[in-house]
Amino acid sequence: MGNEENGGSNGFESVRLHISKNKYRRMDSSDLGESDVNSENEAQNLRKTSTRKYVMASAVFASLNSVLLGYDVGVMSGAVLFIQEDLKISDVQVEVLIGILSIISLLGSLAGGKTSDVIGRKWTMALAAIVFQTGAAIMALAPNFGVLLTGRLFAGVGIGFGVMIAPVYIAEIAPAIARGSLTSFPEIFINFGILLGYISNYVFSGLPAHINWRIMLGVGVLPSIFIGGALFIIPESPRWLVMQNRIDEAKVVLQKTIDNEKEVEEKLEDIQKAAGTMDSEKYEQKAVWKELLHPTPAVRKMLIAGCGIQIFQQITGIDTVVYYSPTIFKNAGITNNTQLLAATVAVGFTKTLTILIAIFLIDNLGRKPLLYVSTIGMTTCLLGLSLSLAVLGQEPIGIRLALFFVCGNVTFFSVGIGPICWVLSSEIFPLRLRAQASGLGAVGSRVSSGLISMSFLSVTHAITVAGTFLVFAVISALSIVFVYKCVPETKGKSLEEIEVMFDEDVQPGGKLELADTANLVRKEPNVA
Repeated sequence: MGNEENGGSNGFESVRLHISKNKYRRMDSSDLGESDVNSENEAQNLRKTSTRKYVMASAVFASLNSVLLGYDVGVMSGAVLFIQEDLKISDVQVEVLIGILSIISLLGSLAGGKTSDVIGRKWTMALAAIVFQTGAAIMALAPNFGVLLTGRLFAGVGIGFGVMIAPVYIAEIAPAIARGSLTSFPEIFINFGILLGYISNYVFSGLPAHINWRIMLGVGVLPSIFIGGALFIIPESPRWLVMQNRIDEAKVVLQKTIDNEKEVEEKLEDIQKAAGTMDSEKYEQKAVWKELLHPTPAVRKMLIAGCGIQIFQQITGIDTVVYYSPTIFKNAGITNNTQLLAATVAVGFTKTLTILIAIFLIDNLGRKPLLYVSTIGMTTCLLGLSLSLAVLGQEPIGIRLALFFVCGNVTFFSVGIGPICWVLSSEIFPLRLRAQASGLGAVGSRVSSGLISMSFLSVTHAITVAGTFLVFAVISALSIVFVYKCVPETKGKSLEEIEVMFDEDVQPGGKLELADTANLVRKEPNVA
C-alpha cells in the first residue's frame, strides 16, 4: 500500500510537474513572442524614422539651388539702386538687367530636361550651381554694364537648370503622402534666398555705391559651396536609375526612402512598368518632344494644367512686387533708401514665414483648396494695393496700407500658388515626359517673369503704378477660373496613379481595362 501510495503519489507529482513545466514553457514562449513583436515594432519604427530623415535631408539639399534664385531676386531689388548710381545706367537698362535673367533662364530649363535624362538629376543640380557661381563672380567684378549683363546671362542659365530639376528630383524620391510638402521645399528656399538678399541689401547699403552692390552680388557665390557638399550626401533619383536600367542601384535608393521591404519591391515593379523596362528590357527613349508638341488628349490636359499654373504664378506680378518693392514703396511715399530697404526686409520676412504654412497644409487640405485661398487672397490684395496707391499715395495711411497689401499679396502667394505650381508641374506628367515637360513649364514661368519684369517700369510710366497693379488684379481673378477649370486634385496619389487619372481611356468601358489599371498602379497610401 505504501509503495502504491508512494507510486501513486510520485505519479501524480510527475504529472503535476509535467503540467507545471508545460505551463511555464508556454508562458516563456508567449513572453518570447511578445518580445519578438516588440523588437520587430521597434525596428520598424526605427526604419520609418530613418527613411523619413533621409528623404527630408535629400529634399533639403536638393532645394539649395533655389536659394540662388531667391537671393538673386532679393538682392537685385536693392543692388540696382546703387548700380544705377555707380554705372549711370538708364531705366530701360535697369529693366533689361532685371528681366534678362528670367528670359535667359529658359535656355537652362530647356536644356535641363534633356541634361537630367542623360547625366542624371543629381549632377544636373551640380551643373546648375557651377554655372550660376560663374555668373555671380562675373557680376561682382563687372566694370561696366556690358560685363554685368554677361554675368547675368550665366546666372540665368544656371537658375534655369536649378528651378527645373529640384522639384522633379524631390517628386521622384518622396513618398506620396508627403510629396506635396517636400516638393514645396524649393519654393521655401527661394523665399529664404529672397530674405537673405533683402538683408544683404540692408546690411551693405551703408558702404560706398561703387563697392556695396558688388559685395551684395558676390555673396551669392556662397550657397554653391553647400550645394557641392550636398552632392556627396543625396542619392540619385530611383526613377532615373530605372530609366538607365540600373535596377539594383534603384532598389538600394528605394530601400533608404521606403520603410517596408514589400513596398520597395512593389514600387520598383511599378516604376519599371512606367518606364518600360520590365523584364530587364533596355530603356529606349521615345521622341519626347514630338509627343509634347503633338500630345494625346491626356497629355494635353497635363500640359495645360502644369504649364498654365506656372504662367499664372508669374503674370499675377509676384516678381515685380519682389524686384521693384522699393519702387512701390517710393511711390507710396517712402523716399529714404535705408527706409525703403528696411520695408523690403519686412516683405521678405513675411514671404518666408508664410511659405512654412504651406508645408503643413498642402498634404492635408490638398492642392486646390489652397489654390483657391491663394488666388482669391492675391486678387483682393492687388486690388487694395492699386486703390491705396491711387487714392492715398504719399499719405502716411497710404504708406501703411501699401505695406499691408504688399505683405498680404506675398502671404497669399506663398501659401498657395507659389509652392503648389512647382508641386503640380513635377507630379502630373508621366515618367517618360516628366523632365522635359517640367522644363517646358519652367520655361513658361521664366519667360512670363522676364516679360513682366522687363516691362514693369515702362508700363508704370504709361498707366501709373496703381494702374499696373489693377491689371495684375484682373489677371489674378482669371487665375481663380483657371484653377477651377483646369487644375486637378492630386493629394495622396502616387505618381503612377496621377498618370492613370489623366488618361481619358480610364473610364468604365474605356480602352484600358480595369485589370490593367490594377496591375499598373498599386494604391499604397505612403508610397511615391
